[in-house]
Amino acid sequence: MGLEIITVPCLADNYAFILHDASTGETAIVDVPDATPLKAELSAKGWTLTQVWLTHHHWDHVDGLADLLADHPAQVIGAADDAHRLPALDLALTEGETFSFAGHDVHVIDVSGHTIGHIALHLPAAHAVFTADSLMALGCGRLFEGTPEQMWESLSKLMTLPSDTIVYSGHEYTQSNAKFALTIDPSNPALVSRVREIDAMRANGSPTVPSTLQLELDTNPFLRASDPEIQTQLGMAGARPAEVFKEIRARKDRF
Repeated sequence: MGLEIITVPCLADNYAFILHDASTGETAIVDVPDATPLKAELSAKGWTLTQVWLTHHHWDHVDGLADLLADHPAQVIGAADDAHRLPALDLALTEGETFSFAGHDVHVIDVSGHTIGHIALHLPAAHAVFTADSLMALGCGRLFEGTPEQMWESLSKLMTLPSDTIVYSGHEYTQSNAKFALTIDPSNPALVSRVREIDAMRANGSPTVPSTLQLELDTNPFLRASDPEIQTQLGMAGARPAEVFKEIRARKDRF
């Protein structure tokens, strides 16, 4: 039996995720913006929390942890490079290391850029990656600490994952990201179609997260810095993709 993964809205626009394996009874949570909705979901399902995975130290991904652990003690896992700013970790890992959840290997990927020490968590057998504020639906995180070159390297790692990988990102920013994407890639029919779908989903109050990596590769301008049409649109034909990404990120910051 495969993993069940539930998207849980938190705060104004955050998402956390609950993973549950029925065969073992193990349950994990990815990021804890607010304990209340997560505790409610655990209670409704009757699940026992066993692990918490933290992607980075920003308050809106960790502030609910103490409240959650008070009622649901669990192993806390995060990045060794971010451990000095994260809540206390039981397991601190670096890129290339793996840990086990319900018999599944979880691979740690350094995706520094939004912050230094930000990690993504990839479960190959489940075709899932949890990217938080690195790769986002139709976007990528603002560069609070890293450089454009670092973020492009991080996104490039994620772009090599299998195209059917489901991308679980950390915020409901997709509709605003879509408006910006159209300024960069206006002639992309896949993007135009996706924007219509996003508008319909948000009108119904439906989350736009998760997405698939293939959809992001086809429509997310931050992953398409090597595309000749985008380079021409930006007046940067033939430029290095990292430089094109830098320009796209700068335009988004001004948008």
